[in-house]
Amino acid sequence: MGLVSLTEMCQKAYQGGYAVGQFNINNLEWTKAILLVAEEQKSPVILGVSEGAAKYMTGYKVVTEMVKAMLESLKITVPVALHLDHGSYEGAKLAIEAGFSSIMFDGSHYPIEENIAKTKELVALSNQLGLSLEAEVGAIGGEEDGVIGGGEIADPAECKAVSDLGVTILAAGIGNIHGKYPANWKGLNFEVLQKIHDVTSPTPLVLHGGTGIPDDMVRRAISMGVSKINVNTECQLVFADATRKYIEAGKDLEGKGFDPRKLLAPGVEAIKQAVREKMALFGSVQKA
Repeated sequence: MGLVSLTEMCQKAYQGGYAVGQFNINNLEWTKAILLVAEEQKSPVILGVSEGAAKYMTGYKVVTEMVKAMLESLKITVPVALHLDHGSYEGAKLAIEAGFSSIMFDGSHYPIEENIAKTKELVALSNQLGLSLEAEVGAIGGEEDGVIGGGEIADPAECKAVSDLGVTILAAGIGNIHGKYPANWKGLNFEVLQKIHDVTSPTPLVLHGGTGIPDDMVRRAISMGVSKINVNTECQLVFADATRKYIEAGKDLEGKGFDPRKLLAPGVEAIKQAVREKMALFGSVQKA
């Protein structure tokens, strides 16, 4: 199966009361690990690519071709979307040209009128090309590729205005943040989430910053229209931890333990396990 948009997978999740995970990729190992687990668990999956990650992997076209080739060589049968994460207006167009199947345009830092105007243009372009488009209202807290958001609470009226443009899915700030959650984090604002859901239904909603949100909050958010949940930091943390343990145990000094295929293997297995656990929590297992 080739790349697909988010439209069908997120609508099915919305109607079925579960969420599809977006797991960000940073290199070949990340991509392979996530795809193998998705196939193993028979779960649809979204491969998220930030603009910084695309640059690190030498460009959007390289990412597209790597993923397409991997789908073929690994014989992946589950639905897979290649999704630009927190794309700028310019980055969105570059990713579209390179063959991404889904785009997130993050116009949350613009005045709402400009966010709406740019989103409207990209919705039209995406519809013309058969792609899906995610929009954002209310900046997500934390840092993503140098863009820092303060964990804003989105205005339900603004969410409705953007949703009415015909976006595929909508990311709305409800107190969630990127990266590690601080000890004094107040949690998700479910009162606002309910208001947003009420005025945007049946548009599926997105929960960014999925690492560190308590499981009960995740399940409650899914019950209130969240059909896509983003995970990035957790995979980075478990990869780093497993790699550190491998080196601290001196295994890189044993035989050919320095071979990157061996050096990176524990981290890859840690990513696989993290993805399995998230798919189970999100309810997407056997939903392909």
